[in-house]
Amino acid sequence: MSSNSLFDRNKTVFAGGCWRDGSGQDLLKVFNPSTGEVVAKVPSGGPSDVDDAAAAAANAFGSWKSVPSVTRAGYLRAFARGLADRQEALVDVQMTVNGKPRLEAEIDVGDAIATFDYYAGLADGLDERQDAPVIHAGGEHLGRVRHEALGPVGMIVPWNFPLVTSAWKIAPALAAGCTAVMKTSEFTPLIELVYGDIAAEIGLPAGVLNIVTGGADVGIAITEAPEFRKVSFTGSNMVGAKVMQAVAKRCLPIALELGGKSPIIVTEDADLETALDCVMGGIYFNAGQMCSATSRLIVHDDLEAKLLEGLVERSRATKVASPFEEGTEMGPITTRAQFDKIREYLDQACSQGLDCLTGGKAQADCAGNFIEPTIYRNVPHEHHIWREEVFGPVLATTTFRSDEEALRIANDTRYGLVGSVVCSDPDRGKALCDGIAAGQIWLNTPQIVYPESAWGGFKASGIGRELGPWGLSGFQGVKHVTAPC
Repeated sequence: MSSNSLFDRNKTVFAGGCWRDGSGQDLLKVFNPSTGEVVAKVPSGGPSDVDDAAAAAANAFGSWKSVPSVTRAGYLRAFARGLADRQEALVDVQMTVNGKPRLEAEIDVGDAIATFDYYAGLADGLDERQDAPVIHAGGEHLGRVRHEALGPVGMIVPWNFPLVTSAWKIAPALAAGCTAVMKTSEFTPLIELVYGDIAAEIGLPAGVLNIVTGGADVGIAITEAPEFRKVSFTGSNMVGAKVMQAVAKRCLPIALELGGKSPIIVTEDADLETALDCVMGGIYFNAGQMCSATSRLIVHDDLEAKLLEGLVERSRATKVASPFEEGTEMGPITTRAQFDKIREYLDQACSQGLDCLTGGKAQADCAGNFIEPTIYRNVPHEHHIWREEVFGPVLATTTFRSDEEALRIANDTRYGLVGSVVCSDPDRGKALCDGIAAGQIWLNTPQIVYPESAWGGFKASGIGRELGPWGLSGFQGVKHVTAPC
Protein backbone atom coordinates (compact mmCIF):
# COMPACT_ATOMS: atom_id res chain seq x y z
CA MET A 1 0.00 0.00 0.00
CA SER A 2 1.20 3.50 -0.83
CA SER A 3 1.30 6.01 1.99
CA ASN A 4 -0.44 8.48 -0.35
CA SER A 5 -3.73 6.67 0.18
CA LEU A 6 -3.36 7.17 3.93
CA PHE A 7 -3.04 10.93 3.50
CA ASP A 8 -5.98 11.29 1.11
CA ARG A 9 -9.07 10.69 3.24
CA ASN A 10 -12.53 11.93 2.25
CA LYS A 11 -14.41 9.84 4.81
CA THR A 12 -12.97 9.64 8.30
CA VAL A 13 -15.76 8.17 10.41
CA PHE A 14 -15.93 4.37 10.52
CA ALA A 15 -19.18 3.24 12.14
CA GLY A 16 -21.34 0.18 11.74
CA GLY A 17 -18.78 -1.46 9.47
CA CYS A 18 -18.52 1.26 6.81
CA TRP A 19 -16.88 4.59 6.12
CA ARG A 20 -19.09 7.66 6.18
CA ASP A 21 -18.91 11.43 6.06
CA GLY A 22 -18.31 13.13 9.38
CA SER A 23 -20.80 15.65 10.71
CA GLY A 24 -18.13 18.06 11.98
CA GLN A 25 -18.08 21.55 10.53
CA ASP A 26 -14.31 21.96 10.29
CA LEU A 27 -11.44 20.27 8.52
CA LEU A 28 -8.63 18.99 10.72
CA LYS A 29 -5.31 20.28 9.42
CA VAL A 30 -2.51 17.74 9.65
CA PHE A 31 0.97 19.28 9.69
CA ASN A 32 4.44 18.06 8.88
CA PRO A 33 6.29 19.24 12.02
CA SER A 34 9.62 19.23 10.20
CA THR A 35 8.48 21.91 7.74
CA GLY A 36 5.30 23.44 9.15
CA GLU A 37 3.47 22.51 5.95
CA VAL A 38 -0.07 21.14 5.86
CA VAL A 39 0.08 17.59 4.47
CA ALA A 40 -3.62 16.75 4.75
CA LYS A 41 -6.98 18.25 5.56
CA VAL A 42 -9.15 15.66 7.24
CA PRO A 43 -12.95 15.90 7.51
CA SER A 44 -13.95 15.95 11.16
CA GLY A 45 -16.54 13.91 12.93
CA GLY A 46 -18.89 15.35 15.50
CA PRO A 47 -21.01 14.36 18.51
CA SER A 48 -23.75 12.89 16.33
CA ASP A 49 -21.18 10.53 14.81
CA VAL A 50 -20.30 9.35 18.31
CA ASP A 51 -24.00 8.71 18.90
CA ASP A 52 -24.19 6.58 15.76
CA ALA A 53 -20.97 4.74 16.51
CA ALA A 54 -21.99 4.05 20.11
CA ALA A 55 -25.33 2.67 18.93
CA ALA A 56 -23.52 0.44 16.44
CA ALA A 57 -21.18 -0.81 19.16
CA ALA A 58 -24.12 -1.53 21.47
CA ASN A 59 -25.97 -3.41 18.74
CA ALA A 60 -22.93 -5.52 17.94
CA PHE A 61 -21.98 -6.35 21.52
CA GLY A 62 -24.40 -9.19 22.19
CA SER A 63 -23.28 -11.27 19.23
CA TRP A 64 -19.58 -10.35 19.49
CA LYS A 65 -19.24 -11.42 23.11
CA SER A 66 -20.78 -14.77 22.14
CA VAL A 67 -18.29 -15.39 19.34
CA PRO A 68 -15.90 -18.18 20.38
CA SER A 69 -12.73 -16.68 21.78
CA VAL A 70 -10.59 -18.58 19.26
CA THR A 71 -12.55 -16.87 16.48
CA ARG A 72 -11.89 -13.46 18.06
CA ALA A 73 -8.22 -14.47 18.21
CA GLY A 74 -8.31 -15.06 14.47
CA TYR A 75 -9.57 -11.54 13.85
CA LEU A 76 -6.79 -10.11 16.02
CA ARG A 77 -4.17 -12.01 14.07
CA ALA A 78 -5.73 -10.66 10.90
CA PHE A 79 -5.30 -7.13 12.30
CA ALA A 80 -1.62 -7.90 12.91
CA ARG A 81 -1.22 -9.16 9.33
CA GLY A 82 -3.04 -6.10 7.99
CA LEU A 83 -0.64 -3.81 9.83
CA ALA A 84 2.36 -5.82 8.65
CA ASP A 85 1.17 -5.60 5.02
CA ARG A 86 1.05 -1.80 5.36
CA GLN A 87 4.21 -1.45 7.44
CA GLU A 88 6.24 0.77 5.10
CA ALA A 89 3.30 3.09 4.45
CA LEU A 90 2.60 3.38 8.18
CA VAL A 91 6.24 4.13 8.92
CA ASP A 92 6.11 6.91 6.34
CA VAL A 93 3.05 8.43 8.01
CA GLN A 94 4.71 8.34 11.44
CA MET A 95 7.81 10.01 10.05
CA THR A 96 5.84 12.67 8.19
CA VAL A 97 3.16 13.56 10.74
CA ASN A 98 4.85 12.81 14.07
CA GLY A 99 8.41 13.61 13.03
CA LYS A 100 9.73 10.28 14.29
CA PRO A 101 13.09 9.07 12.96
CA ARG A 102 12.73 5.90 10.90
CA LEU A 103 13.90 3.54 13.65
CA GLU A 104 11.37 4.96 16.10
CA ALA A 105 8.59 4.78 13.51
CA GLU A 106 9.47 1.16 12.79
CA ILE A 107 9.40 0.38 16.51
CA ASP A 108 5.90 1.88 16.74
CA VAL A 109 4.48 -0.24 13.94
CA GLY A 110 6.21 -3.34 15.27
CA ASP A 111 4.78 -2.66 18.73
CA ALA A 112 1.24 -2.46 17.35
CA ILE A 113 1.67 -5.71 15.42
CA ALA A 114 3.11 -7.49 18.48
CA THR A 115 0.24 -6.26 20.65
CA PHE A 116 -2.44 -7.75 18.40
CA ASP A 117 -0.52 -11.02 18.15
CA TYR A 118 -0.09 -11.16 21.92
CA TYR A 119 -3.77 -10.66 22.71
CA ALA A 120 -4.68 -13.16 20.02
CA GLY A 121 -2.66 -15.66 22.03
CA LEU A 122 -4.53 -14.79 25.23
CA ALA A 123 -7.88 -14.93 23.46
CA ASP A 124 -7.16 -18.47 22.24
CA GLY A 125 -7.68 -19.92 25.71
CA LEU A 126 -10.31 -17.61 27.20
CA ASP A 127 -13.28 -19.93 26.75
CA GLU A 128 -11.36 -22.90 28.17
CA ARG A 129 -10.62 -20.96 31.35
CA GLN A 130 -14.24 -20.06 32.05
CA ASP A 131 -16.25 -21.57 34.91
CA ALA A 132 -13.27 -22.15 37.19
CA PRO A 133 -14.57 -23.97 40.31
CA VAL A 134 -14.51 -22.43 43.79
CA ILE A 135 -15.01 -24.64 46.85
CA HIS A 136 -16.89 -22.82 49.60
CA ALA A 137 -16.38 -23.46 53.31
CA GLY A 138 -19.09 -25.70 54.72
CA GLY A 139 -19.23 -27.92 51.67
CA GLU A 140 -22.90 -27.33 50.81
CA HIS A 141 -22.31 -25.05 47.87
CA LEU A 142 -19.95 -24.87 44.94
CA GLY A 143 -19.04 -21.72 43.07
CA ARG A 144 -17.85 -21.09 39.56
CA VAL A 145 -16.19 -17.96 38.19
CA ARG A 146 -16.59 -16.39 34.79
CA HIS A 147 -14.71 -13.47 33.25
CA GLU A 148 -17.09 -11.70 30.90
CA ALA A 149 -16.80 -8.71 28.59
CA LEU A 150 -17.87 -5.42 30.16
CA GLY A 151 -19.70 -4.15 27.10
CA PRO A 152 -19.25 -1.33 24.59
CA VAL A 153 -16.21 0.79 25.48
CA GLY A 154 -15.25 4.37 24.63
CA MET A 155 -11.59 5.09 23.91
CA ILE A 156 -9.66 8.36 23.59
CA VAL A 157 -6.04 8.19 22.40
CA PRO A 158 -3.21 10.80 22.24
CA TRP A 159 -0.98 12.23 19.52
CA ASN A 160 2.49 11.20 20.71
CA PHE A 161 2.24 7.46 19.98
CA PRO A 162 -0.63 7.05 17.50
CA LEU A 163 -1.20 3.45 16.38
CA VAL A 164 0.58 2.15 19.50
CA THR A 165 -1.68 3.45 22.28
CA SER A 166 -4.73 2.52 20.21
CA ALA A 167 -3.44 -1.03 19.75
CA TRP A 168 -2.96 -1.27 23.51
CA LYS A 169 -6.68 -0.57 23.91
CA ILE A 170 -8.35 -2.12 20.87
CA ALA A 171 -6.59 -5.51 20.99
CA PRO A 172 -7.45 -6.46 24.60
CA ALA A 173 -10.96 -5.01 24.33
CA LEU A 174 -11.81 -7.08 21.27
CA ALA A 175 -10.09 -10.14 22.74
CA ALA A 176 -12.28 -9.87 25.84
CA GLY A 177 -15.46 -9.62 23.74
CA CYS A 178 -16.03 -5.87 24.07
CA THR A 179 -16.98 -3.60 21.21
CA ALA A 180 -15.34 -0.20 20.90
CA VAL A 181 -15.58 3.38 19.70
CA MET A 182 -12.25 5.17 19.43
CA LYS A 183 -11.57 8.89 19.08
CA THR A 184 -8.32 9.68 17.30
CA SER A 185 -6.22 12.71 18.19
CA GLU A 186 -7.18 15.77 16.17
CA PHE A 187 -3.45 16.37 15.58
CA THR A 188 -2.50 12.92 14.26
CA PRO A 189 -5.71 11.29 12.98
CA LEU A 190 -4.40 9.70 9.79
CA ILE A 191 -2.51 6.61 10.87
CA GLU A 192 -5.19 5.13 13.12
CA LEU A 193 -7.81 5.25 10.37
CA VAL A 194 -6.00 2.20 9.00
CA TYR A 195 -7.77 0.16 11.68
CA GLY A 196 -11.06 0.83 9.90
CA ASP A 197 -9.53 -0.21 6.58
CA ILE A 198 -8.33 -3.47 8.08
CA ALA A 199 -11.63 -4.13 9.87
CA ALA A 200 -13.48 -3.86 6.55
CA GLU A 201 -10.84 -5.92 4.76
CA ILE A 202 -10.96 -8.86 7.20
CA GLY A 203 -14.73 -8.89 7.56
CA LEU A 204 -14.85 -7.86 11.21
CA PRO A 205 -18.55 -7.87 12.16
CA ALA A 206 -20.14 -4.46 11.74
CA GLY A 207 -20.09 -2.29 14.86
CA VAL A 208 -17.35 -4.20 16.69
CA LEU A 209 -14.81 -1.44 16.02
CA ASN A 210 -15.80 2.14 15.29
CA ILE A 211 -13.60 5.22 14.78
CA VAL A 212 -14.51 8.90 14.98
CA THR A 213 -12.14 11.76 14.19
CA GLY A 214 -12.58 15.14 15.82
CA GLY A 215 -11.69 17.55 18.56
CA ALA A 216 -12.82 18.17 22.11
CA ASP A 217 -16.54 17.94 21.26
CA VAL A 218 -16.05 14.36 20.09
CA GLY A 219 -14.12 13.48 23.24
CA ILE A 220 -16.86 14.98 25.41
CA ALA A 221 -19.48 12.99 23.52
CA ILE A 222 -17.57 9.77 24.19
CA THR A 223 -17.48 10.47 27.92
CA GLU A 224 -21.25 11.09 27.90
CA ALA A 225 -22.53 8.33 25.58
CA PRO A 226 -24.97 6.20 27.62
CA GLU A 227 -24.12 3.01 25.72
CA PHE A 228 -20.59 2.79 27.07
CA ARG A 229 -19.82 0.66 30.11
CA LYS A 230 -16.24 1.85 30.42
CA VAL A 231 -14.09 4.72 29.13
CA SER A 232 -10.35 4.34 28.53
CA PHE A 233 -8.26 7.50 28.15
CA THR A 234 -4.57 8.20 27.51
CA GLY A 235 -3.36 11.79 27.68
CA SER A 236 -2.65 14.70 29.97
CA ASN A 237 -3.67 14.96 33.61
CA MET A 238 -5.66 18.11 32.88
CA VAL A 239 -7.88 16.40 30.30
CA GLY A 240 -7.88 13.15 32.26
CA ALA A 241 -9.45 14.93 35.23
CA LYS A 242 -12.24 16.20 32.98
CA VAL A 243 -12.81 12.72 31.58
CA MET A 244 -12.96 11.29 35.08
CA GLN A 245 -15.48 13.94 36.20
CA ALA A 246 -17.73 13.24 33.24
CA VAL A 247 -17.64 9.47 33.67
CA ALA A 248 -18.14 9.75 37.44
CA LYS A 249 -21.65 11.07 36.87
CA ARG A 250 -22.61 7.55 35.75
CA CYS A 251 -20.26 5.70 38.13
CA LEU A 252 -18.65 3.80 35.26
CA PRO A 253 -15.32 2.01 35.30
CA ILE A 254 -12.53 4.14 33.89
CA ALA A 255 -8.93 3.64 32.84
CA LEU A 256 -6.57 6.62 32.82
CA GLU A 257 -2.99 6.53 31.56
CA LEU A 258 -1.68 9.97 32.42
CA GLY A 259 1.52 11.93 32.88
CA GLY A 260 4.82 11.43 34.61
CA LYS A 261 7.90 13.20 35.90
CA SER A 262 10.01 10.13 36.18
CA PRO A 263 13.38 9.57 37.85
CA ILE A 264 16.48 7.76 36.67
CA ILE A 265 18.89 6.89 39.50
CA VAL A 266 22.54 6.29 38.58
CA THR A 267 24.82 4.97 41.30
CA GLU A 268 28.57 5.59 41.59
CA ASP A 269 29.39 1.99 40.55
CA ALA A 270 27.23 2.08 37.41
CA ASP A 271 28.70 1.14 34.07
CA LEU A 272 29.19 4.51 32.40
CA GLU A 273 28.24 3.47 28.87
CA THR A 274 25.08 1.76 30.10
CA ALA A 275 24.19 4.85 32.11
CA LEU A 276 24.72 7.10 29.09
CA ASP A 277 22.53 4.88 26.91
CA CYS A 278 19.75 4.75 29.49
CA VAL A 279 19.74 8.47 30.24
CA MET A 280 19.90 9.50 26.56
CA GLY A 281 17.14 7.12 25.51
CA GLY A 282 14.97 8.01 28.47
CA ILE A 283 14.88 11.73 27.65
CA TYR A 284 15.47 12.05 23.89
CA PHE A 285 13.48 9.15 22.42
CA ASN A 286 10.51 10.64 20.54
CA ALA A 287 12.05 14.06 21.32
CA GLY A 288 11.07 13.58 24.96
CA GLN A 289 7.36 13.45 24.11
CA MET A 290 6.70 10.50 26.38
CA CYS A 291 4.73 10.22 29.57
CA SER A 292 7.49 7.80 30.57
CA ALA A 293 10.38 10.21 29.91
CA THR A 294 12.94 9.87 32.72
CA SER A 295 13.41 13.63 32.84
CA ARG A 296 14.88 13.78 36.37
CA LEU A 297 18.44 12.45 36.57
CA ILE A 298 19.51 11.59 40.12
CA VAL A 299 23.20 10.72 39.94
CA HIS A 300 25.62 9.87 42.73
CA ASP A 301 27.93 12.75 43.51
CA ASP A 302 31.03 10.65 42.75
CA LEU A 303 29.90 9.92 39.17
CA GLU A 304 28.25 13.24 38.33
CA ALA A 305 31.17 14.89 36.52
CA LYS A 306 31.92 11.93 34.23
CA LEU A 307 28.27 11.22 33.47
CA LEU A 308 27.37 14.82 32.70
CA GLU A 309 30.47 15.24 30.56
CA GLY A 310 29.43 12.23 28.49
CA LEU A 311 25.81 13.35 28.26
CA VAL A 312 26.77 16.82 27.06
CA GLU A 313 29.11 15.37 24.46
CA ARG A 314 26.46 12.95 23.16
CA SER A 315 23.71 15.58 23.26
CA ARG A 316 25.72 18.05 21.20
CA ALA A 317 26.54 15.30 18.70
CA THR A 318 22.88 14.27 18.30
CA LYS A 319 21.57 15.13 14.86
CA VAL A 320 18.25 16.94 15.20
CA ALA A 321 16.53 17.19 11.82
CA SER A 322 13.74 15.94 9.62
CA PRO A 323 13.43 12.16 9.92
CA PHE A 324 13.88 11.97 6.17
CA GLU A 325 17.44 13.33 6.43
CA GLU A 326 20.11 10.66 6.64
CA GLY A 327 21.52 10.17 10.12
CA THR A 328 18.73 11.95 12.01
CA GLU A 329 18.60 10.80 15.63
CA MET A 330 15.92 13.13 17.00
CA GLY A 331 13.05 14.67 15.09
CA PRO A 332 10.83 17.69 15.71
CA ILE A 333 8.18 18.29 18.33
CA THR A 334 4.95 16.93 16.85
CA THR A 335 2.61 19.89 17.43
CA ARG A 336 3.25 23.61 17.31
CA ALA A 337 1.36 24.10 20.56
CA GLN A 338 3.69 21.69 22.38
CA PHE A 339 6.71 23.33 20.76
CA ASP A 340 5.61 26.73 22.07
CA LYS A 341 5.01 25.27 25.54
CA ILE A 342 8.53 23.84 25.68
CA ARG A 343 10.00 27.17 24.54
CA GLU A 344 8.21 28.88 27.41
CA TYR A 345 9.88 26.51 29.86
CA LEU A 346 13.27 27.16 28.27
CA ASP A 347 12.81 30.94 28.26
CA GLN A 348 11.83 30.89 31.94
CA ALA A 349 14.80 28.70 32.81
CA CYS A 350 17.10 31.16 31.04
CA SER A 351 15.63 34.21 32.75
CA GLN A 352 15.85 32.47 36.14
CA GLY A 353 19.50 31.56 35.69
CA LEU A 354 19.37 27.76 35.65
CA ASP A 355 22.73 26.15 34.88
CA CYS A 356 22.23 25.05 31.25
CA LEU A 357 25.00 22.66 30.20
CA THR A 358 23.80 22.34 26.61
CA GLY A 359 20.83 23.29 24.47
CA GLY A 360 18.24 25.49 26.07
CA LYS A 361 16.61 26.86 22.94
CA ALA A 362 14.85 26.10 19.71
CA GLN A 363 16.86 25.62 16.55
CA ALA A 364 17.36 28.95 14.82
CA ASP A 365 16.29 29.77 11.26
CA CYS A 366 14.08 26.71 10.91
CA ALA A 367 10.42 26.41 9.98
CA GLY A 368 10.05 23.12 11.84
CA ASN A 369 9.38 22.45 15.52
CA PHE A 370 12.95 21.61 16.49
CA ILE A 371 14.20 21.88 20.09
CA GLU A 372 17.85 21.37 20.99
CA PRO A 373 18.64 18.48 23.36
CA THR A 374 18.83 20.30 26.71
CA ILE A 375 20.41 19.56 30.09
CA TYR A 376 20.10 21.65 33.25
CA ARG A 377 22.47 20.87 36.13
CA ASN A 378 21.61 21.00 39.84
CA VAL A 379 18.03 22.10 39.32
CA PRO A 380 16.35 23.14 42.59
CA HIS A 381 13.80 20.53 43.58
CA GLU A 382 11.02 23.10 43.89
CA HIS A 383 11.62 24.48 40.38
CA HIS A 384 8.97 23.87 37.72
CA ILE A 385 11.56 22.30 35.38
CA TRP A 386 12.11 19.67 38.08
CA ARG A 387 8.48 19.18 39.10
CA GLU A 388 6.37 19.64 35.95
CA GLU A 389 6.04 17.45 32.89
CA VAL A 390 7.78 19.43 30.14
CA PHE A 391 7.08 16.77 27.48
CA GLY A 392 10.17 17.58 25.48
CA PRO A 393 13.92 16.85 25.29
CA VAL A 394 14.74 18.61 28.56
CA LEU A 395 16.73 16.84 31.29
CA ALA A 396 17.01 18.15 34.85
CA THR A 397 19.79 16.78 37.07
CA THR A 398 20.64 16.57 40.76
CA THR A 399 23.01 14.54 42.94
CA PHE A 400 22.75 12.24 45.94
CA ARG A 401 25.09 10.73 48.53
CA SER A 402 23.03 7.87 49.99
CA ASP A 403 20.46 5.49 48.52
CA GLU A 404 17.92 6.71 51.05
CA GLU A 405 18.41 10.23 49.74
CA ALA A 406 18.11 9.05 46.13
CA LEU A 407 14.77 7.35 46.81
CA ARG A 408 13.47 10.32 48.77
CA ILE A 409 14.23 12.61 45.82
CA ALA A 410 12.85 10.11 43.29
CA ASN A 411 9.54 9.74 45.12
CA ASP A 412 9.09 13.43 45.87
CA THR A 413 6.61 13.92 43.01
CA ARG A 414 2.89 13.69 42.50
CA TYR A 415 3.51 11.26 39.65
CA GLY A 416 4.45 7.59 39.67
CA LEU A 417 4.46 6.20 36.16
CA VAL A 418 7.96 4.79 35.59
CA GLY A 419 11.51 4.89 36.86
CA SER A 420 14.98 3.66 35.90
CA VAL A 421 18.00 2.48 37.87
CA VAL A 422 21.56 1.98 36.63
CA CYS A 423 23.62 0.11 39.21
CA SER A 424 26.25 -2.65 39.05
CA ASP A 425 25.38 -4.26 42.40
CA PRO A 426 22.40 -6.60 41.80
CA ASP A 427 21.08 -6.48 45.37
CA ARG A 428 21.43 -2.74 45.60
CA GLY A 429 19.83 -2.29 42.18
CA LYS A 430 16.87 -4.44 43.21
CA ALA A 431 16.41 -2.49 46.42
CA LEU A 432 16.41 0.80 44.52
CA CYS A 433 13.90 -0.53 41.98
CA ASP A 434 11.67 -1.78 44.77
CA GLY A 435 11.90 1.57 46.52
CA ILE A 436 10.66 3.69 43.60
CA ALA A 437 6.91 4.29 43.74
CA ALA A 438 6.04 3.71 40.09
CA GLY A 439 4.34 1.16 37.88
CA GLN A 440 7.22 0.22 35.54
CA ILE A 441 10.93 0.18 36.45
CA TRP A 442 13.91 -0.54 34.21
CA LEU A 443 17.17 -1.81 35.69
CA ASN A 444 20.34 -1.40 33.60
CA THR A 445 18.39 -1.24 30.36
CA PRO A 446 16.84 1.44 28.17
CA GLN A 447 13.08 1.74 28.09
CA ILE A 448 11.72 -1.40 26.44
CA VAL A 449 8.00 -2.13 26.73
CA TYR A 450 6.81 -5.62 25.86
CA PRO A 451 3.19 -6.67 25.26
CA GLU A 452 3.54 -8.92 28.30
CA SER A 453 4.45 -5.95 30.52
CA ALA A 454 2.12 -4.14 32.90
CA TRP A 455 1.75 -0.49 31.91
CA GLY A 456 0.28 2.11 34.23
CA GLY A 457 1.20 4.23 37.19
CA PHE A 458 0.83 5.06 40.85
CA LYS A 459 -0.38 8.34 42.36
CA ALA A 460 -1.46 10.93 39.76
CA SER A 461 -0.12 8.89 36.84
CA GLY A 462 -3.39 7.09 36.33
CA ILE A 463 -5.87 4.35 37.13
CA GLY A 464 -5.64 0.76 35.91
CA ARG A 465 -3.14 -1.12 33.79
CA GLU A 466 -2.66 -1.73 30.09
CA LEU A 467 -0.75 -4.56 28.40
CA GLY A 468 -0.20 -8.06 29.74
CA PRO A 469 -3.05 -10.07 31.23
CA TRP A 470 -3.89 -6.97 33.27
CA GLY A 471 -4.82 -5.11 30.10
CA LEU A 472 -7.23 -7.90 29.19
CA SER A 473 -8.79 -8.09 32.65
CA GLY A 474 -9.46 -4.36 32.48
CA PHE A 475 -12.14 -5.08 29.87
CA GLN A 476 -13.67 -7.98 31.82
CA GLY A 477 -16.04 -8.23 34.73
CA VAL A 478 -15.93 -11.10 37.24
CA LYS A 479 -19.10 -13.13 37.65
CA HIS A 480 -19.43 -15.58 40.53
CA VAL A 481 -22.19 -18.21 40.38
CA THR A 482 -23.06 -20.14 43.57
CA ALA A 483 -25.17 -23.31 43.50
CA PRO A 484 -25.78 -26.37 45.71
CA CYS A 485 -23.26 -29.15 45.38
